[in-house]
Amino acid sequence: MTVTITREGTIAVVTVDNPPVNALSQALRQALVEAAAALDADVSVKAVVLLCAGRTFIAGADVNEFDKPPLPPHLPDVVTYIEAAKKPWIAAIHGSALGGGLEVALGCAYRVAVPSASLGLPEVKLGIIPGAGGTVRLPRLIGPAAAVDLVTSGSPVGAKKAEALGLVDTLIDSDLRIGAIAFANSVADKPLPQPISSRTVPAVDAGFWESAQMAVSAKAKREVAPLRALASIRNACEADFASAMAFERETFLSLRGSPQAAALRHVFFAERAAPRPPELAGVKPRDIRSAAVVGGGTMGAGIAAALRDAGLPIILVERDGVAVERGLANIRAIYEGSVKRGRISEEIAVDRMAGVTGSDDYGLLANIDLVIEAVFEDITVKHAVFAKLSDVCRPDAVLATNTSYLDPSQISEGIAQPERFLGLHFFSPAHIMKLLEIVPTETTAPDVLATGFALARLLGKIPVRAGICDGFIGNRILKVTRAQAERLLLSGATPSAIDAAMRSFGLPMGPFEAQDLGGLNIAAFQRKAARVRGEMPFAPIADRLCAIERFGQKSGGGWYDYQPGERAPLPSAIVAGIIAREAGGWPQRPWDEASIVDAIVLPMVNEAARILEERVALRAADIDLVKIHGYGFPHWRGGPMHYAEARGLIEVLSAIDELSAEGLADQPSEGLRSAAQAGGFSGLAG
Repeated sequence: MTVTITREGTIAVVTVDNPPVNALSQALRQALVEAAAALDADVSVKAVVLLCAGRTFIAGADVNEFDKPPLPPHLPDVVTYIEAAKKPWIAAIHGSALGGGLEVALGCAYRVAVPSASLGLPEVKLGIIPGAGGTVRLPRLIGPAAAVDLVTSGSPVGAKKAEALGLVDTLIDSDLRIGAIAFANSVADKPLPQPISSRTVPAVDAGFWESAQMAVSAKAKREVAPLRALASIRNACEADFASAMAFERETFLSLRGSPQAAALRHVFFAERAAPRPPELAGVKPRDIRSAAVVGGGTMGAGIAAALRDAGLPIILVERDGVAVERGLANIRAIYEGSVKRGRISEEIAVDRMAGVTGSDDYGLLANIDLVIEAVFEDITVKHAVFAKLSDVCRPDAVLATNTSYLDPSQISEGIAQPERFLGLHFFSPAHIMKLLEIVPTETTAPDVLATGFALARLLGKIPVRAGICDGFIGNRILKVTRAQAERLLLSGATPSAIDAAMRSFGLPMGPFEAQDLGGLNIAAFQRKAARVRGEMPFAPIADRLCAIERFGQKSGGGWYDYQPGERAPLPSAIVAGIIAREAGGWPQRPWDEASIVDAIVLPMVNEAARILEERVALRAADIDLVKIHGYGFPHWRGGPMHYAEARGLIEVLSAIDELSAEGLADQPSEGLRSAAQAGGFSGLAG
């Protein structure tokens, strides 16, 4: 049963039990309507407590119904039934009351919650707005300003803040069921409070809506839903309730079928599936209760901070005492920065650092469950580290290398029990970036691979399995991005035009701005290693810039010039001269934003199809997650693979054919041709 009704004297307890998150399926909506009707007709009932079984209150809509036409009873009608009840309904909230769950709670006369609960309307993160009164009732309850913050951000608030806002009537520190029933008894004989739908909206200051429009627009960038949510809240504050509900519902339904909503749903499902890939179903990971990091540089310190944030005690190992102190200082600086930004308190920072032990003694790692190596990207150095780890660590300890480009199979050569080894490619800064590429070797045991995914879940990261190749998934595609950007320069585009086009497409930075920020010497080092392997990386202009030590912002110039102490990029006559000399013999053509984007994004898709065909990635959605969470591809476009499928793979294939005929891209891959014929990438997926 999705809904059961029990009695505690004159209090009816309606319990929702629809695992795993009590989602508002059609059956549950119907059951709630029937419960409201039955309890209204029961003269022995004075008040109703709405409680949920399991780990959470109603956490929102049923995701399985996202792409289907909504079936009656529609959620707005369910909320109306509850709000119109003759007896007060009390929503008893634990876990999360999100989206439709919070809208149901807004239909109740009262809301009580345990202090650990959270409440929110996250619909904008799925490209839609609340559709059952969230934008209409909320400003009537907590005021327009708080409603705008809650709805347009999509971020939930904790129960204590919700109480301060007036969203929750009281917090219950004891047993929720007992406390909610006691609260219901205290209000059962009182007059019903005025329904939220009948309340007036508090007035706002002059200019409030204009300021809100500017603030939401700045945060939303190219996303549509936050601004449409703002419009719905404003309409709710200026129109009568019925008109506002009709406006909200119309907006909700129009957005539900939009390209952005489809893209964001795709990302939602991909993120939901990523931590538990089907190929590891039933495989139990090894226990990780302690961890160590070898190497205390920028990456090692970030990894150590991420592990500490997850509650693991950490040992940081460096080559000598001076390096140990430097590594500890790097970790401390991370926490000091978090305190300064208000992300954590000083007390938490002190506690996190107290859980870090620094040493140059590998012997301390004898009983550690997981050791992550994060030293310089040099295979000789890494071999030396793992030779020591192989000697001192337990045979069942998981040993991992953090590497961006090196072959984990080569790094693991000579390790005792090689089945316990795998690659973990963290992205910098490792304590903030959500992506984790997990790279098994041929000898990695299934339970060790499963441990990599379990670690990602513990750290709150998005894990993607990657096969072994130069650059794995993300950096392999990044090389194509950079090569395409240089081809554009050689054929008539400028760095500033290319960067502007990619920002307009939705990336936070263009390719040249990003290289100047990170440093051109990093990619130059990788190209040098590739040439040693007999490869021919394409970077004629970048190589020339590195030859004259234009490494980016840190050297005062890269693709752009920079004034001392300034980060604003300025066009460079030196770079323009190098481009002109290297472009000799290249046909010049005019470039607009759309053609620039196609010349960069579509070859990325082509390379991604190769990656999928080679099984370096097992799913197209995994590639989308890598590019979104590691490289800033706009999530509202769904990632490059979703973007290509939504655009049409026949059109994408034709565009790449044209680019390759002009020497501006590689030939279409067989994987892309096959996917275009099949109408999607699913046929290439493993």
